[in-house]
Amino acid sequence: MANINPHVNFNGNAEEAFNFYRSVFGGEFTKIVRFKDLANAEFPVSEKEADKIMHIALPIGHTVLMANDVPEILGRTNENENRSKIVINAESKEEADKIFNGLSAGGQIEMPISDSPWGSYFGMFRDKYGIEWMVEFDS
Repeated sequence: MANINPHVNFNGNAEEAFNFYRSVFGGEFTKIVRFKDLANAEFPVSEKEADKIMHIALPIGHTVLMANDVPEILGRTNENENRSKIVINAESKEEADKIFNGLSAGGQIEMPISDSPWGSYFGMFRDKYGIEWMVEFDS
């Protein structure tokens, strides 16, 4: 069966965001590629963009959260647009609370985590980097 791995674009702060995500989920990055790592005659990279992230990957459970910084030449990513939400299915209420509280710190809570009308324990928020998350525990 296919896996779904979310990928998010950032405006130059992908590494900062992923260090934050790693502080909540734990684990290690499986890959970090900077634009300077790909620089060559056919793909020149400005000094300003050299240390930005071309690809970063953080395994979380059976999926991998991935991202990159969008090069300035392509324009800015609209951080206030309705991005696709990343859904986390926790294994317990305690884990759901830990993840919800950790990732929502400094962000904007759209729906506090609590028992939902459909029978699960659920919460929704936009983190401090503009990424939208849903956390759910369904026994």
